[in-house]
Amino acid sequence: MKILLLDKNHPLITEQLLAKNFILDTDFTSSYNEVCEKIEEYEGVIIRSRIPLDKNFLEKAKNLKFIARVGAGMENIDIPIAEKLGIQLINSPEGNRDSVAEHVVGMLLILMNRLFIASNEVKNGIWLREENRGDELLGKTVGIIGYGNMGKATAKRLSGFGCKVIFHDILANLSDEFATQVSLEELKDKAEVLSLHIPLTDSTNYLVDAEFISEMKNAFYFVNTSRGKNVDTRSLVEALKSGKIKGACLDVLEYEKASFENLDAATSLNTSENGVLQYLLNSEKAIVTPHIAGWTHQSKEKLAQVIVDKIVASFSH
Repeated sequence: MKILLLDKNHPLITEQLLAKNFILDTDFTSSYNEVCEKIEEYEGVIIRSRIPLDKNFLEKAKNLKFIARVGAGMENIDIPIAEKLGIQLINSPEGNRDSVAEHVVGMLLILMNRLFIASNEVKNGIWLREENRGDELLGKTVGIIGYGNMGKATAKRLSGFGCKVIFHDILANLSDEFATQVSLEELKDKAEVLSLHIPLTDSTNYLVDAEFISEMKNAFYFVNTSRGKNVDTRSLVEALKSGKIKGACLDVLEYEKASFENLDAATSLNTSENGVLQYLLNSEKAIVTPHIAGWTHQSKEKLAQVIVDKIVASFSH
């Protein structure tokens, strides 16, 4: 089986698949159109996010048997067309769930205890104690939306901090020892911390908007490690200004390019959105990281291993 690798990943993918007699080509630089011209040669594609696998791409990939995404999100792939064409879709959310969960906890602890702020003040000769009094996670009710790999791993850790964890998911009967499933209405009524662990779909695009925020009973801390477009950033900033959102931990931004490799310069620098983004970047109430929640040394290897194991299980003969 001939496979095209379109993004750089952990070398174990190449090493292990070659050992199983797969034929591998790498192409980390060709444009979308250049890849389209040759894709019919391949039976498999391994990607992260460099190019979109849309209807045009998939219809040219006449021999494609699988697409493997090293990561969780599949929004870069036209899933209905892939399924219609009988192309198997493989991803690896198991590989970075622990990394994401630790990032969520880390951002909350930093934000709620003003660790960055206090540390920078001391380094600049400022010693303020009362002004940097923290807020404990212990006893907080945490609401998680999306109880897949990432949501469960996050609940497991937060339950260890003495939080009461509740969650909402479109699938039923997912409660476990770490969290209790509730309706979205109950979650909005009880949550003091809100963390998103959902894919980007038509139904989750701008899920957290002004209306959603207004329906939250309590002022709350907000965490997003999912996708930037799950949140209407302008509404988020208004809620930070009003105090309805006490603080925001954002690993993803609405203004990222589809590849996630950088911010879209046109959006972040040259339009009316600039003021919204600048508020987040300058506010003591916000922590912003560059889409690295699932990006540890360990997760890079685990993501790759999960992908290899799934490919070998399905296509090794």
